[in-house]
Amino acid sequence: MKNLEKAFALFDAYNRNSPEHLVHEGTEYPAEYFYAIKLHEWVTKLAPEASESLLLASRAQHIGRWEIARNTYEEGRVGYLKWRTDLSKFHASKAAEIMESVGYDAETIERVQQIIRKQKIKADDEVQTMENALCLVFLEYQFDDLIAKTSEEKMIIILQKTWAKMSDPGRNQALSLHYSDEGKRLINMALSAS
Repeated sequence: MKNLEKAFALFDAYNRNSPEHLVHEGTEYPAEYFYAIKLHEWVTKLAPEASESLLLASRAQHIGRWEIARNTYEEGRVGYLKWRTDLSKFHASKAAEIMESVGYDAETIERVQQIIRKQKIKADDEVQTMENALCLVFLEYQFDDLIAKTSEEKMIIILQKTWAKMSDPGRNQALSLHYSDEGKRLINMALSAS
């Protein structure tokens, strides 16, 4: 088994420990495992010739996300940003630990960590591909759940921010997704107001 397959197997095993589960098309999945697989699928769709580092990062981007709970940080934007920063460091560290255990060199590990931490996002094509894929996973699998518990005004702001994070390849894919009627309405409002 190649290093890539060994790393994938270990990333997936770790994410299967996710305490939160979801049901997709009648099958139950540990949430973080499901999202990691879908993120990987989007990365390979956006970048069919993706480097090994980008593929590794796609499968470990949110590894063990449940281990640092949002509610352990203060409410509001400052607390949210601190939580996101700490999570990013945790994901990068956990990915490095697993990659090292299967024999990856320091250079590859560092590159994967750069992608996971989203360094130089607009200047680095691989990091931007990851951001596009993250936004597409949100729009395809998490959007409707968020609509149900978020005000229209806030949803429009979230959609505008999501759109701003993506480059043209991500936006083009986002426009081709199938949305609920409410999802379509909100996207049209967000894009016409931006």
